[in-house]
Amino acid sequence: MQRLTDNLNPTPATDQLVARCKKGDVRAFKELYDTYSAAMYNICLRMTGNITDAEDTLQEAFMQVFGNIGKLEQAGSVTAWIKRIVVNHCLSHLRRKKVYFEEVDRVEVEEEPSVDEAGFTGTVNAVKEAIAALPVGYKTVLNLYLFEEYSHKEIAGMLDISESTVKTQYMRAKEKVRQMVSQKL
Repeated sequence: MQRLTDNLNPTPATDQLVARCKKGDVRAFKELYDTYSAAMYNICLRMTGNITDAEDTLQEAFMQVFGNIGKLEQAGSVTAWIKRIVVNHCLSHLRRKKVYFEEVDRVEVEEEPSVDEAGFTGTVNAVKEAIAALPVGYKTVLNLYLFEEYSHKEIAGMLDISESTVKTQYMRAKEKVRQMVSQKL
């Protein structure tokens, strides 16, 4: 099997794969899953916080992908389309678990100052552990903003909360991570 992507960017091979999927080619569905499942699983794991929920959420998302591939208009947007489905399934999973986001009154949140990354002495594992230990609401906002690169406004729409709440949750999540990492060092 030809490697379709290096970093999940669309290629002519991706376009061909999507076209084959739209025709119902079972092998193409497997190739699509093999190509995208690892990256999408990482999203699920970060957002759900445990392996079982991540696996279940990933499978549910890919069932939707396979069921709706015919509706995908531009094959070049397949990565963003699959990612959006996966993120939405993760958010649905969190809602089923009754995760709520604390609404805050209007709070002015300053833009974050640039960080001297060379001076950061925390280890990757300490940061991962700190993120995993965050309350689910904080972790969700942090993951969507930092790792999935959604804007505060987009996250607010996804979670049906105000943009200022998203910014506050993000700011608090970062501070908690900093505190937890500094305690471990």
